[in-house]
Amino acid sequence: MRQPDLAAFADQTGLGAAQMHVVRLDPAGPGWSRDDGRTVYPASMIKVPLAVAAGSAVAAGRLGWETRVVVDPRNATVNDAPSPIVPGYAATVRELTTFMLQRSDNVATNQLYDLLGRERATADVQALGFRRTFFRCKLSGALPLIDDPEATGRNAFPAREAARLFAAIAADRVPEAGALREMLASSWWDDKLSRGLAPGDAFAHKTGDTDEVAHDGGILDLAGASRWVIVVYTDLPSTVEHDRRFGAFMRLLRPYLHAVGPGDAVGNPANAAPTPND
Repeated sequence: MRQPDLAAFADQTGLGAAQMHVVRLDPAGPGWSRDDGRTVYPASMIKVPLAVAAGSAVAAGRLGWETRVVVDPRNATVNDAPSPIVPGYAATVRELTTFMLQRSDNVATNQLYDLLGRERATADVQALGFRRTFFRCKLSGALPLIDDPEATGRNAFPAREAARLFAAIAADRVPEAGALREMLASSWWDDKLSRGLAPGDAFAHKTGDTDEVAHDGGILDLAGASRWVIVVYTDLPSTVEHDRRFGAFMRLLRPYLHAVGPGDAVGNPANAAPTPND
């Protein structure tokens, strides 16, 4: 069978030294990765494990999806889309989590940091097996950075761990996975990998962008064919031109996904990074 050369695709589309993970879920089968293990800032990708932490709190009975919390003015920062999550608004946990994933709402994210507690949220996600994920600082949509006296460094959510977490959400291996899939499927930001999809494809995903990095990843259902997790982390600053490069990469990759049959072996080991001890 044909195997995608992820490094060649990255070079051809201008994604540079991108970290990439492609995993077949249904039916279980081949996967490919290209990951040099560098630490890459996750940007808004950190919102996916934070949503998992919210689901864990709901499943444990510490919160309910309809629990309301008044948005603290100290969590206000710039967002890329209009939002009702403003200081003084009494938001439900469901609203906070939905807006965080759907619109990448930073104010909702910061309020969830306070509600869940970053240490407790980190512990809950690591207890699920994602031990390289850390919630250390709140998010800012623009300079100056939000005042965050409890910050302990930069957030961490490696690309490899992101691929594992999306696979767990797809397979109902984390609390409230069904609700999280619905939220991810409602993303407003379909300007990266989504550009390379075909009619009928469905991508439940999250993007992450700063002036230093641009990422995308999620659960891809190919119409009438198969189900995959695809994660791409880059060192490229977020621009419209760089967004187009994600779409070009997906257009190169997609025929390989469609062509893979049940029982095919895992792809080119030259593209695969060693799996760390988690």
